[in-house]
Amino acid sequence: MAAIGSVAELWRYPASSLAGERLETIAVGTESIEGDRMFGLVDASDNEIARPDREPKWHKVPRIRTRLTGDRRLEIAIPGADWLAAPGAESDRAVSDYLGFPASIRPFGLENAPPAYSGPLTEARYRKAPIHLLTTASLARLKALHPQGTPDPRRFRPNIVIDMAAVEGAFPETEWIGRKLAVGDLLLTISEPCRRCGFTIIAQDGFDDDPAILRNLVRHNAHNLGVYCTVDRAASVKGGDGMRFA
Repeated sequence: MAAIGSVAELWRYPASSLAGERLETIAVGTESIEGDRMFGLVDASDNEIARPDREPKWHKVPRIRTRLTGDRRLEIAIPGADWLAAPGAESDRAVSDYLGFPASIRPFGLENAPPAYSGPLTEARYRKAPIHLLTTASLARLKALHPQGTPDPRRFRPNIVIDMAAVEGAFPETEWIGRKLAVGDLLLTISEPCRRCGFTIIAQDGFDDDPAILRNLVRHNAHNLGVYCTVDRAASVKGGDGMRFA
């Protein structure tokens, strides 16, 4: 079939709830993107994992930048500060000072810990699916419903953003549940819509808090934006790769 869109943006999230890392290429396995959600942030006093969607004390977390080095080591940057290696005492002090309470970045399991790391671990959050895919057509529909808002992809934490023509009155990928998509050499099955939470309304660099973002999704698309996908054929994906129904 002819391509119906192409890859506009690719994202991975080395640390859950912290800002994502935009990439030119991502390597997608059957279970996850390489380097995705290897680390978590916890309240060091009680090991509670960060939940910006539920508690205001975590609302500044999505402003903390993340990246992985070539040898898959995590680095973080507090707004206005330099990159720091993480996990470690220095990065934990920086995060704690920024948030205003003791916090700690920890690996999700020993397999994600850097060499010689001997600190505590944290349990990984439940992962809905290997891939979260979002189209610019759905973002355009949300913008039409809420013209004064900023439906920036970062609000929704997709892995793959597909550029495609707007579909009047529709969030198109929500209607593709059960279909197969080829994105370059990657083969996906769309498993379910992505039900949105309070994370979508939280301010990040370049946009403010906006409760109307979520209200419009509740009213016009049953809480949903974007879709979750399972992986039928693993492959690397790069910017500009075409997407088509398979």
